[in-house]
Amino acid sequence: MQTLLGIDLGTSSIKAMLLDTERGVIGIESQKYDVEIPAANCAEQNPDHWWNATIELCSRLKKKYQEAFGQIRGIGLSGQMHGLVTVDKQGNILRPAIIWLDQRSCEEVEEINQGMTEDEKKQILHNRIYPGFAFPSLLWIKKHEPDLYGQISKIMQPKDYIRYKLTGYIGTDVSDASATAMFDVGQREWAWAVIRRFGIPEHIFADCHESTEIAGMVTSESAVLCGLQEGIPVVFGCGDQMAQSIGNGVIGEGCIVSNIGTGGQISTYADKDIYDRQLRTHTFCHALNHAYTVFGATLSCGLSLKWLTNQILEIDDFEQCNELASQIAPGSDGIIYLPYLSGERTPIMNAHAKGVIYGFKLEHDKRHMIRAVMEGIIYSLKDSLDLLEDMGIRSNLVIASGGGSVSNLLLQMQADIFEKQIKVCNVKEQACLGACMLAGIGTGVLKDIESASRRFVTFSNTIYEPDPENCRIYRESFKRYHELYNSTKIMM
Repeated sequence: MQTLLGIDLGTSSIKAMLLDTERGVIGIESQKYDVEIPAANCAEQNPDHWWNATIELCSRLKKKYQEAFGQIRGIGLSGQMHGLVTVDKQGNILRPAIIWLDQRSCEEVEEINQGMTEDEKKQILHNRIYPGFAFPSLLWIKKHEPDLYGQISKIMQPKDYIRYKLTGYIGTDVSDASATAMFDVGQREWAWAVIRRFGIPEHIFADCHESTEIAGMVTSESAVLCGLQEGIPVVFGCGDQMAQSIGNGVIGEGCIVSNIGTGGQISTYADKDIYDRQLRTHTFCHALNHAYTVFGATLSCGLSLKWLTNQILEIDDFEQCNELASQIAPGSDGIIYLPYLSGERTPIMNAHAKGVIYGFKLEHDKRHMIRAVMEGIIYSLKDSLDLLEDMGIRSNLVIASGGGSVSNLLLQMQADIFEKQIKVCNVKEQACLGACMLAGIGTGVLKDIESASRRFVTFSNTIYEPDPENCRIYRESFKRYHELYNSTKIMM
């Protein structure tokens, strides 16, 4: 028996998967944690909470699957993107990590925009800079916490901190680095000219590697804490968007993935570094084959549902929400929801955008509200899907993943709103699976990504077909969705 360990560091939880290289998934464990909001527009997490959760997950997996846990031959990592972890010369955390949801750095974004031409952003970064990306977050620390800034020895992305704790080595991979907005995406290297222009010390940037390269081995200290064997190879891993695509079998062109997590994405694989000429989508380095991933991102998908159910309705049971929403017809009787609780990226790129619920009447109740929020988050994903199609990226079928793949109602909504067939992977934690596969390729335990994908990635026989009448209703509602934003953006 040979096994692989895949760890996915999410925004609301961390997950770990134990994978048998012959039989497939053995077990999955998860641990939830919170996003800290220390002030308005701020979103932070303590990296040591991530590490403690990693230790806990390893302990659970070892307890349940002792023999398989003792046969781990490689460890892969996936993680939330864009965030900023800062450490001093001793490798100690200097402050809580500023994560992708953070909106405090609007002034720094403007500073970057004034210091770079539009052509530079297109040709070097392939992306528009947005609050929550590591670049403006770092400039915010430089301006508002100068003493702390002077102590920074290295910066990392979130999952890199877990790898550092496992191996003692500080490094990053091209997929995560390209999502910092300080990276030359086409050259797969730090954008040194941009970094120097803004006076950022070069020494704080970690060496950058491809995702399947081995970063180091599990140290004796982390082996004791996690119950692992000392010396297990750990690969660099990748951002969660890329890992999730791999875990859904997207290892070549022609497939589109819809993901509903805390945020949401519509993504695809590209052999070349194509990008939207108006920079309304993201193009980052992929974890495989020196390729690229192109996607649209919306910030408050699952976050919208969590806000509604926890803060407004005080409903803890997601199944109850599904049941209530299913009692209302498509279109939510005219209620429209703009899911801009933390600003928005694709397509409007407006950090100041606000959430809006429009169209309530006396006869409406919580059922209408839940369904309208569900429809609103899928409208936001359709914006991204439409942009990819404008770029020439088309598919009649979309693979649904994340929280959107465990609800029949959300799956049918996606089929009807996207006007596409929808299918779902049998393995529910696709980013963990992708991390396992990267570990297998990097260590040589798995021959190649193509054979690994054929072995581990399978799909449900159920295909969700678009309903013509529902499609007609949603087309009209989607027009009103755009009209609502255009009518209210002056007040945001």
